Amino acid sequence: MKKSKILGVGHSVPDRIVTNSELSQMMDTNDEWIVERTGIEQRRWFTPGIDTVTSLSKKASIIALERAGIQASEIDFIVFATITPDYYIPGNGVLLQRELGIPGIGALDIRNACSGFIYALSVADQFIKTGMYQKILVVGAEIQSSGLDKSDEGRSSAVIFADGAGALVLGATDQENSGILSTHLHADGNFAEELYCKDPGSSREDRFSQDLFDSGSFFLKMNGNVVFKHAIVRFIEVINEALEFNNLKKEDIDLLVPHQANLRISQYIQQKLDFTDDKVFNNIMHFGNTTGGTIPIALSEAWEQGKIKEGDLICLAAFGSGFTWASALLKW
Repeated sequence: MKKSKILGVGHSVPDRIVTNSELSQMMDTNDEWIVERTGIEQRRWFTPGIDTVTSLSKKASIIALERAGIQASEIDFIVFATITPDYYIPGNGVLLQRELGIPGIGALDIRNACSGFIYALSVADQFIKTGMYQKILVVGAEIQSSGLDKSDEGRSSAVIFADGAGALVLGATDQENSGILSTHLHADGNFAEELYCKDPGSSREDRFSQDLFDSGSFFLKMNGNVVFKHAIVRFIEVINEALEFNNLKKEDIDLLVPHQANLRISQYIQQKLDFTDDKVFNNIMHFGNTTGGTIPIALSEAWEQGKIKEGDLICLAAFGSGFTWASALLKW
């Protein structure tokens, strides 16, 4: 059986930098409040008419392809993780396929929010293991800023979420001690409404109405305390699950790349695992929470900064809406 290996990574974020001070002009907040609760100092928001989920993902994909040393025409399949597609229908995978000029290949969209990229990676890994595809483009991209409640009522969410895209090329390999070792996916729908965006939902008499707009149901709703309490438990569980499955210990991990949900969550995980700063990669301070984009953006940045080397054991972990949580363990 083939294994799948990351051949190249890339990322793209909007040019517009939004500081905490700028947000304080929109809502009742300030830099100290935001940094203390989230660790975020600035984030990137898209510019209407310039940035789209498709354009950001195209830029990230081209970089990943160049670093992998392959042409777009060599890609057999696309797995695209996003909850903020450019169109309600169709999904964003086909839009990226069109922009890259590779018609005919399959494109699959994954809607698992903050865990979406690891879910997408796991799906791509299975396709390669079975021999169905040889090279797959895996993308995580979001534009969240256009759907945030930027009033005082929505500030707890509005200060967190941001825009950006990351991509990687996954290819088949015969190397035994290389590539993705395992992926682990979980969900518990009992907590769906603790972090969700209710509308536009199909099970309404009118999917779009003034009453729905006035109710605020189109805005993201998050019970921050519940999310935090579950996240710190599930992160540790799913990381340990990956280690146990592969008969490895936490000391074997060279770099942990967690979903960038909240710096406080990442720091708590680091403390529980007794990891030094150089073993955990965080960039939420500069990019905010880009949901499905955080892990591929972080991977790309970590690689650019020389924090990932050939043969390193990398652990990816995520938790988010659903609730869903997931991990992946791989040899770079």
